[in-house]
Amino acid sequence: MSKSYEGDGLQFQYPGTWTLEHEENENGWGITIQSPGTAFILIVCDQGMPDSEELADATLQALKNDYPDLEFDPVIEDLCGQPSIGHNIQFFSLDLGNSCKTRCVYSKEGTILILSQVSDLEIQKYGPAMQALSSSIKIDDE
Repeated sequence: MSKSYEGDGLQFQYPGTWTLEHEENENGWGITIQSPGTAFILIVCDQGMPDSEELADATLQALKNDYPDLEFDPVIEDLCGQPSIGHNIQFFSLDLGNSCKTRCVYSKEGTILILSQVSDLEIQKYGPAMQALSSSIKIDDE
């Protein structure tokens, strides 16, 4: 059974066993969708409309500050019918491998950052649900 989210110019489906928290901040808002384990997806909107490439690079740099030995590949792919920019990232935390994806795209609300993260131990359990959630995201461009 899945749940639906609709608001802030976004729509998406997420697993019924996952939790969703919405938080306003000084530059916009953030949504955290948390699995029952450690896997999560973070969707942040910066209403200041920063350049998507700059936001992707700043996010990567913040992760590098925490995980200096991380490895990454830059990615440009279609998201919600428009090009997004980001990175596929691998790093170790507490001796566990982790996979992280960042994607940045524009919306009428602001620049959207989507960050998903899952440990190698949970990727088979939560990876398909994370991919389904990411694929279900629709951005209202009207």
